[in-house]
Amino acid sequence: MLFASPGKLHLAHPLLYPTPSSWYRDRAMPSPLIAVTASTEKDALAYIRSLETRGAQVRLFLPGQPLTPEDPLGGATAILLTGGPDIDASTYGEAPQPEAGRPNPSRDQLELGLLRHALARDLPVYGICRGMQLLNVAFGGRLIQDLPGHRVPQGEDASAHHMVYLAPGSKLAAIMGSGGFMRLNSRHHQGLREAQKSPHLLAAAYSLGDGVIEALESPAHDWVIALQCHPERESEVPSAFRRVFQAFVERAERRHG
Repeated sequence: MLFASPGKLHLAHPLLYPTPSSWYRDRAMPSPLIAVTASTEKDALAYIRSLETRGAQVRLFLPGQPLTPEDPLGGATAILLTGGPDIDASTYGEAPQPEAGRPNPSRDQLELGLLRHALARDLPVYGICRGMQLLNVAFGGRLIQDLPGHRVPQGEDASAHHMVYLAPGSKLAAIMGSGGFMRLNSRHHQGLREAQKSPHLLAAAYSLGDGVIEALESPAHDWVIALQCHPERESEVPSAFRRVFQAFVERAERRHG
């Protein structure tokens, strides 16, 4: 198991991340187990931290990892799809454009398989950045392969920022407490507008000025929500986004119980 503390990691098992023991003393119910997908363990740490601090245990899935056909999620009752490389354009029936980054087909296949398993069982799904794009592709949508102005130059770790409008009647707004205008971080160069959106999903938020979709929801599922921004970088987004992580953990807990 991997225990994270400031500046130090202790690794005894690469896939299962436990909840801090202090949480158990304050809770009557067992902590839910949530599947998290990423390209590397390092890439997953910020997402794992946001889940652990809200009482979840995490099972990490990496590209190339073998899955059990009977239970590919390994007992997890929810899945978080994280940010990462561009999705292979062939996945949504297009040829890659010169501006597209190098895809990771192994990760695409892993996540699409896990996502379809979760959707078929109506498990909670939370997509972030690439995870939102993957959700759209899984529902039959497409992507814009290069969007200017939604990230800082490559090689820099800083985030771009822009104004977004969140629809007040959306599930996301209900979780956060209100809709309206807000300033969010942005670290992507692919995305979608209405023309690329799956007809089976609802857009819950838009980037002002260029109409890029910033949040998606599935009306056919209990809790399927995805964001284009990076709420795991908690200091860069409004504090209300922490409620989305909390609501996700609570939904996973209900399925666990």
